[in-house]
Amino acid sequence: MNANNMDAGTERVKACGFAYTRPTGTDTFAPLKIGVLVSGSGTNLQALIDRIAEGSLNAEIALVVSSRPSAYGIERAHTAGLETLVMEKSDYADPEAADRRIADALLSHGCEYVIMAGYMRMVHAPLLDAFPNRVVNLHPALLPSFQGAHAIQDAFDRGVKVTGVTVHFANAEYDRGPIIAQRPLAVEEGWDVDTLESHIHDIEHVLYPEVVQMLADGRVHVLANGKVVVDPARA
Repeated sequence: MNANNMDAGTERVKACGFAYTRPTGTDTFAPLKIGVLVSGSGTNLQALIDRIAEGSLNAEIALVVSSRPSAYGIERAHTAGLETLVMEKSDYADPEAADRRIADALLSHGCEYVIMAGYMRMVHAPLLDAFPNRVVNLHPALLPSFQGAHAIQDAFDRGVKVTGVTVHFANAEYDRGPIIAQRPLAVEEGWDVDTLESHIHDIEHVLYPEVVQMLADGRVHVLANGKVVVDPARA
């Protein structure tokens, strides 16, 4: 990073009050240890695996947690030689106990951040408190528009001309955590909802690894007002 840009970014953050989201003193040249939460096919998990393998993402996936034994993301994790924790539906009868178990497993594996990659469960205090401003979620719309589990269909049904993808920190309010990054997508005439979904996923597979790299670089800061500041990229 250019020294002048670094100083300017630091002063801006200091002026607003902030919380660093990569622990103070971390060697940001070391791979960021992450846990990835999945529920389904795991295509965003695969995008992270691929970027790490090719050397464009300075991270290490220490644990993959699946909310469903049938999730194909488990197979992707095993193929990549990653450790997994597989939860059963019955484990979520007590959601806080389930999140406590997940948090304990992530902490025991040394995870610095938790990356939700198509994880179809709400997260609760035991996990959020264990990783304050370090649980990251991906949403297939430009928040605050089209919150909830059917964002792509909802945006399509509304006939929007621009939608996109949001990466944000998760908190106790569903789809309302601090926004880290967004990328727009112009919706072309003639697209059906499946075409729109395909283009949204293409953006996710690029944007999510980019954001994880920002976190690895220690560039992402949550201000006291709940907004996020991202420092310029290293030169």
